[in-house]
Amino acid sequence: MKIFPAIDIKDKKCVRLVKGNFDNKTEYETSPFDQANKYKDHGFKNLHIVDLDGALTGETVNLDTIQKIISKCDLQIEVGGGVRTFASIKKYVDIGVEKVILGSAAIKDKEFLKEACVKFKHKIALGLDAKNKNLSVSGWKENLNIKTIDFLKEVNDFGLSRLIYTDINSDGTKAGPNFDETVKIANLSKCPVIISGGVSSIKDIKKAKELSNKNIEGIIVGKAIYDGDIKLDDLAKEIDA
Repeated sequence: MKIFPAIDIKDKKCVRLVKGNFDNKTEYETSPFDQANKYKDHGFKNLHIVDLDGALTGETVNLDTIQKIISKCDLQIEVGGGVRTFASIKKYVDIGVEKVILGSAAIKDKEFLKEACVKFKHKIALGLDAKNKNLSVSGWKENLNIKTIDFLKEVNDFGLSRLIYTDINSDGTKAGPNFDETVKIANLSKCPVIISGGVSSIKDIKKAKELSNKNIEGIIVGKAIYDGDIKLDDLAKEIDA
């Protein structure tokens, strides 16, 4: 079970949003690089980064910061946030990103997703963000009338290397992940699944680890770290434990 501490970057700062709402965000003093270095020092091997500036603009705004983290911290990094072109994917792959997360652009254009999986084999992760079991896109502002499971069935054979399932109603709330729905997605998915949204305690981590034989590869931990609900020393004990 891989543990992915999260870094969301906005205006060169670490921030956390509640349910993806840019108007409901908390800024933290630590820089993204210092935060990544802290994770490295605690023994973490994986990192989840969202370029929120990129999500708003469709550009790789924080590429330099991410490149610095990769070159100095020796972490396996997955990156998402406004990745809408093959050129953006290539930029991330070229600097050593392990997985590039595609979201809205891939959901709105399945051919783009399919071709990306071919062009960048083993590098494409798909972010499926759901509200009441329906997919949401465009920074979660647009709720599609498409069941997450139905969409997954359509793209399951594209060659995805990872799936990140986020329950929007849980994200940033520290109310606990939607394990039941994530397991349903994992049972259907032909690639490993990452749990995302709502992690509040070490108990959530332990429960996720119990699901590691159900095609669940890892779990993302964000706001609970920044707010001190989960201590890094305690979380680090769960690495490969």
